Amino acid sequence: MKKILTLSFLMLHTLFVVHAQEITITGKVSDSQGPLPGVNVIVKGTTKGVITDFDGLYSISASSDAVLIYSFIGYAKLQIPANGKTTLNVTLEESAQQLTETIVLGTRGAARTKLNTPVPVDVINIKKDAINMPQQDLSQMLAASAPSFTAYTSGGGDLSSFVSPPSLRGLAPNQMLVLVNGKRRHTSAILAASQTGTPSNAVDMKFIPSIGIDRIEILRDGASAQYGSDAIAGVVNVVLKKGTGEFTGTLTGGAYPNASPDFGDSDLTDAEKALNRSSGDWDGYNFQFDGNYGVGFENGGYFNASVLVSQSERTIRPTVLEIDRAPLYNDLYLNNGTADVNGNPIITNPELIATQGSGDTGLISSLTTVEGLMDARGIEQVDVSTYSGQPAKTLMGFSFNMEIPLTDTTDFYAFGDFGYQYSDAYSCFYRRAAQADRTSYALYPNGFRPQIYTDQYNLSLATGITGELGDYEFDLSNTFGTNSAKYGMFNTWNASIGESSPTEMNLGTHSFLQNSLNLDFTNYYEDILSGLNVAFGGELRVENYSIEAGQEESWTAGTAGVITATEDNQALIGPDGFPLEDLNGSPIVDDSGAAVVLPYAGVSQELVKNYALNCQCFRGFAPENESNSFRSVMAAYVDLELDVSDKFLISGALRLENYSDFGNVITSKVAGRYSISDNFAIRGSYSSGFRAPSLQELNYSHSYTFFVNLVPFDGTLYQNSSSAASALGIGQLQEERSRNFSLGFTTKIGKLDFTLDAYKIDIFDRIFETGEFNAGTTPALAPIIGSGLASFRINGGDISTKGIEAVANYNTNLGAGQLGVVLSGTFRENKFENINLPDLNTNLTDEELADNYVNRGLIGQFETGTPSSKLIGTVNYSIGKFSTMLRGTRYGSVQTRDSRSRTLLDGSTGYADQYFTPEFTVDLGVTYKVSDNLSLTVGGNNVFNEYPEIIRYELRTFNLYSNYQQGSSGSYYFGRLTFTL
Repeated sequence: MKKILTLSFLMLHTLFVVHAQEITITGKVSDSQGPLPGVNVIVKGTTKGVITDFDGLYSISASSDAVLIYSFIGYAKLQIPANGKTTLNVTLEESAQQLTETIVLGTRGAARTKLNTPVPVDVINIKKDAINMPQQDLSQMLAASAPSFTAYTSGGGDLSSFVSPPSLRGLAPNQMLVLVNGKRRHTSAILAASQTGTPSNAVDMKFIPSIGIDRIEILRDGASAQYGSDAIAGVVNVVLKKGTGEFTGTLTGGAYPNASPDFGDSDLTDAEKALNRSSGDWDGYNFQFDGNYGVGFENGGYFNASVLVSQSERTIRPTVLEIDRAPLYNDLYLNNGTADVNGNPIITNPELIATQGSGDTGLISSLTTVEGLMDARGIEQVDVSTYSGQPAKTLMGFSFNMEIPLTDTTDFYAFGDFGYQYSDAYSCFYRRAAQADRTSYALYPNGFRPQIYTDQYNLSLATGITGELGDYEFDLSNTFGTNSAKYGMFNTWNASIGESSPTEMNLGTHSFLQNSLNLDFTNYYEDILSGLNVAFGGELRVENYSIEAGQEESWTAGTAGVITATEDNQALIGPDGFPLEDLNGSPIVDDSGAAVVLPYAGVSQELVKNYALNCQCFRGFAPENESNSFRSVMAAYVDLELDVSDKFLISGALRLENYSDFGNVITSKVAGRYSISDNFAIRGSYSSGFRAPSLQELNYSHSYTFFVNLVPFDGTLYQNSSSAASALGIGQLQEERSRNFSLGFTTKIGKLDFTLDAYKIDIFDRIFETGEFNAGTTPALAPIIGSGLASFRINGGDISTKGIEAVANYNTNLGAGQLGVVLSGTFRENKFENINLPDLNTNLTDEELADNYVNRGLIGQFETGTPSSKLIGTVNYSIGKFSTMLRGTRYGSVQTRDSRSRTLLDGSTGYADQYFTPEFTVDLGVTYKVSDNLSLTVGGNNVFNEYPEIIRYELRTFNLYSNYQQGSSGSYYFGRLTFTL
């Protein structure tokens, strides 16, 4: 009997193993018109899944008793038991109720489709769309897909060269909040110029590998009450992949043809047209490898990891000014008229001396001209022009997303990323040999072009536990993030030190750290009306921002131009018996015309040569710039979402935040949606918002060089806590406050879904930077700034923005293929409402003070400096082994306003304002599926090489083109291999 029982047990166990063994299931998914590519096939109860190929085919490993779930936008979800079958062919039926992707952003209740939300939310399917997109950086992908999203990349401008600050609805980058898997993302340590006119700290999205992203959700509505400070313009949520069992890799290479446009209709002079010619050489070569792989665990958990390795060369778009406007040499240089601090002559034109003995008067005369000496040295004007363009970069990143069940009701999760980027840029004016205060014949006989670089490290790690506690679901998490940037310059020097100065310098390091501890609870009461979701929770956030000084030579003032008396009553006379001369060749004499006398040996000094101080192009951060500041933030919120009926939804949120440096603030939000019919609904919201000045804004200070008509000036941006700010009467920065209104509707007509939303955002006490104050206009600053210039951050004024946003989606079968069309657009008006002018300690008139406090250039940059409209039309079509993406983008007009009155080209005096007409660009991507595991994509961005308009003559110094529409790099072409293993 015992043997019979044992044998029976073994047979039952064998049957169970056979029943539950792993099998490979293949099949084809179709609809009434043919195969369906892109259908999600998931093993129920796990995260294991695949997507059907261009022919609707799929292959997946599962247990023989598994249930497969088939889902696709616009079709009813289907569940099919495998029952041991190795082939499952299914047909999906269209469903008017299956509208779009479900989203979690903007709600703490059940996920809703983007047509069922009370506020507008865009869903960008990165996992699906990336294969045909020419863009690889995440922020650029979003800018190409969502009209309200922009990510301006500077072609020059010091620290701004190294980030692409993202922005929503024409507002500042730090007025937009970024989440990853619903958790707050830390910002960059870099405080960089933005497209809206005011430097901002922003999330640097390039460190998140795009191949590890499932989708992006963009909430276009104020959400400070839901998610906290910074969410004035909206929220971007990055949702990471969870897939397992398959390795996906891409290898992308591309470059820019660097073909100049037709200058026939521009206002370039004939000489400039000849100088600003294309080199004919491609540039900006870049290569990128992306890889993603997920591992599934037996208990239903997963670990999904992604890697990114990228390298790109710089693009160069020079601004070549005529020789008469930007001469490389001056008369003293050409005629060997310069001397060192002791009056010893410096031979700067040895070619002239060598020729003078030949008696060739024509050649001698030629060598005393800028053109002649440049020709003798084999130098063209383009060689000494200003270079604008994208920096060279080396980027490496790793990210992961994981979840592990701990019990039947509790899960542990973690996600994060680590990245490193080295980049160097041409972001400086060329230092011409004619600029005697900052050039050296011994080091740089023909001038030099300084270059700035950064080493950036970025780390993010979130861990948490989700589960059930009584009737409530809870989420306990901790999110840590840090970013550091070490700055350096090469091909530079500190002229005030002399020729012993290093030519490469460490400028300092900036770091930002953020740690957020969150506890959230939510519960859905289905018996209250048609359902009530209650959510509440709290947050404790700690932030730290630090600036470490660079090496001393990068910020110090040397004594190379100073003479100290070596004997009593020493006259400043050179070896030729004449008084010493300054940099301009003028003798240094007293009121009587005699050489200046230094009365006391070892004590008396005279500045003979006023050599430029600090590292050229970008002063290093000095000990007085160092900072190590902390802040803590505590918050509590409650969020309610009530389905009053099947047709009426109303939601509200209230949030209390306490800042250790700003006190308490309460923000609120109410939103609603009403379905007039099954396919038409109206929606709207009102919210109050709040943004505390970032630690970067509060604690960043720096001295800098800026140019007016190619003439350098040195200034300092001071902290509001500085003695300079106190002397002028500048107070501490205060928070920005906002209110946000929106009203719109959603509808679905057959296979077309459409949303239209109008909004208005008022922002009070927006942070700006002042113009430069000097000792002449502000005598109280004289003891502090001397001959320098001073600027400050201020709550400069109140602003508003209003607009209309529309999105239309249409998906259908066309012939034997699948057609998807998306047309979206935004129409916006930004307005500077009024200036908040305090009583400052200056001798300026009220009108002069107002213009310097928030100048017309900054106001113009906010109001009209970025396109007020942007339209994007995208067509996706797949058939057989081919798929293609065709995208057209129309950028609205831009108008720049000059910040100061100047002499114009026609001889009159006025502002050099300029209007830039709308621009239209086309992107293209075509993919051919070589095999089940390999696809080839080719295409380009701005394939017709459309450049923006030329900047007018008076402002054409650093950049040749406007950068605020499609940028100035021209067309870009790429090839990409996508493979699965």
